[in-house]
Amino acid sequence: MNGVLTSVVAISGTLAGSTLTYLLGLLNTRRTERTARDERLRQERIAAYVAFAEAMTELRQGVIAKWFLKQRSAPDEEMRAAHTESDKRGATADHARLRIQMLTDDSEILRLVDATFEPIEALHRAPDLAAVKQHEERSQETLSVFIRTAGRQVRDLP
Repeated sequence: MNGVLTSVVAISGTLAGSTLTYLLGLLNTRRTERTARDERLRQERIAAYVAFAEAMTELRQGVIAKWFLKQRSAPDEEMRAAHTESDKRGATADHARLRIQMLTDDSEILRLVDATFEPIEALHRAPDLAAVKQHEERSQETLSVFIRTAGRQVRDLP
């Protein structure tokens, strides 16, 4: 009887140890997977935020170039080419915005993304060079606020 009891205790201990080892391994694997997923998301956000900033800078430059062509009454062919280029840059910026919307639900980031378009839209209607410069500065300011806020977000992710 003593031998049977010893065997039962040994088997129970082995089973308990195996079960505990399995559970700890499972927890560790899940934690590792979660950490890897969080890091991939962080890297994706960084790439999306940088792409957005680049696209907005290029869009602003394209709209300003188009404004100058319009002011000097450039030939229709030149204006069409500038308009087409500006539209392409606008589409690139809009795609970058959609990518950010897919990667974050942070309301502050999303608000700032939308806010960066406002001064660029105003550039189209600028009546004079002083207004262009004002909208350009405002555009850079809103983009800088976005960059700072987005930078804090990606640095604060676990």
